Amino acid sequence: MSQNIETLKTLTQITYDSVEGYRTAAEKSGSSAMKKAFEQRANMRSQTLAKLNNGLLMHKEKPIASVSLSGSVHQTFLKITEAVSNGDKAVIDRVDEGEEFIAENFRRVLNDDEVKDMDLSIRTLIQDTYGEISKGERFANMLEAQFA
Repeated sequence: MSQNIETLKTLTQITYDSVEGYRTAAEKSGSSAMKKAFEQRANMRSQTLAKLNNGLLMHKEKPIASVSLSGSVHQTFLKITEAVSNGDKAVIDRVDEGEEFIAENFRRVLNDDEVKDMDLSIRTLIQDTYGEISKGERFANMLEAQFA
């Protein structure tokens, strides 16, 4: 069970970092349409984060409530601030990198043979939340196609 909880914590932390990344992207975007789109994604991702945190609470663990300063998603999204001076394409590229990272982490967990026998409630939660995560990945791909 400990491995299950650690896996859930890791995915929850990555999800928290991505919420903050979308908020940063919204703040830094020069386009009102992109700002609105990033705000909507932040809200959707916040709902996913709430579900994951509820899963932690159900297993008597503390919810994730702060950014992981060493987290790869957070670091990728921090590059958004730097990217703003390079225009919206650079911001979109950073969002795409973050979405690829988070989606790959969820896929890896769901496809890992060792994880397939994890606690059913945790596995179901991860499968359910992966739906929104994959929408985020499609969102980033759509942005690249539309604005890049």
